[in-house]
Order: sequence, then C-alpha cells, then structure tokens
Amino acid sequence: MTDEVRGITPPAGPGGMAAYGLASMAGTGRGAWPPPERGRQQPAPPPDSPSYPPRSAAPGPEYPGPRAYADPPVHHQHQAAAGTPAAPPRGTRARRPAGVRGAQAPYVIVLAGLAAGLAYIWQGPHSVRAGTFILAGALFVAVAARLALPQRRAGMLASRRRYIDVTALAILAIGLLVAGLVLPTPS
Repeated sequence: MTDEVRGITPPAGPGGMAAYGLASMAGTGRGAWPPPERGRQQPAPPPDSPSYPPRSAAPGPEYPGPRAYADPPVHHQHQAAAGTPAAPPRGTRARRPAGVRGAQAPYVIVLAGLAAGLAYIWQGPHSVRAGTFILAGALFVAVAARLALPQRRAGMLASRRRYIDVTALAILAIGLLVAGLVLPTPS
C-alpha cells in the first residue's frame, strides 16, 4: 500500500502502518524514516496479508538527517556611525565601580545592630521591649546611611532606588518602634 499524497511505502512488519500513520500526522515527512540497512533483505510478507509492492534489494536514496542552518542566525546590533562619540551605558547597574574600600561598612554595622537586637530579645520575655528598640535603632541607622551616603558608598544597603530603600527601611523602623512602645512591660 502506497501513500498517494507522498508516494511513500510504509515499512513492512508489525506496527509499520501504525508507525507510518503517526509519523505522517506528526508531520515528520520523508526525512524522518531511518535509511534502510544495506545488504539486508526485507522479509517477504505472509501470503494472506495485503500485498505491498516488493522492495528492491538495491540500496535506496540516502535519507538526510534533520536539516541544519548553513549559517547561524544573525543578531543585528546597532552600530554607531563613524565619528560619533560612544553613548554611556544606561542605568546605574550597567557600570558599577570595581569596588570602593569600606563600601560594605554601613551594611555590616546595621547587620551587627540587628543581630544584637535579636540576641537581646532571645534572653527572655523581660527583654523583648528593649530588643525591639535596638532593632528599630539599627533600621534608623540604615535609613540615615542610605540617605547620607552616595550610591557607590552605600554598599548592599543600596538595592533599589534611594527613595524606595529609605521608605521601606523607615516603615520597618517606625513599625518596630511603635511595637516596642505598645508592648506591655512584663511584671
């Protein structure tokens, strides 16, 4: 049985027609069938099966593998015209200085204050209020450092734009301060 549209004879054997039907529905086409093995004769179909046209013993045409691009795709980049100065990179993260000595010092100070506040709170219920004030103080130091220091000196305190960092840290500091003031003192 030959496919009238493509003119391809499906492979003989069990599952040959089903495999051919699945491959043709998937759109794999002629190049998907493996090349016939050289020197191996195809078994003759049983006499009571539908007759397929006999395959020739001569090797058929080579089936190419998947087609590859001759050249890789080209990603065009805009070239500056000759004689024009190069534009500086956009954004603040495009070009950061290699490292400023002591840039992480404010971050380390704030981190040490937060660790001290948490350690003080860990002492027990009588020290929760004072520990909360220590945490709020450390966050106020972070707010002041982020406001006063330039971007390159703020270290890891500068994670977003200045006003976003200051607003987020100030909200946390004020919330902890209010919580420390509202907490009852244990008796």
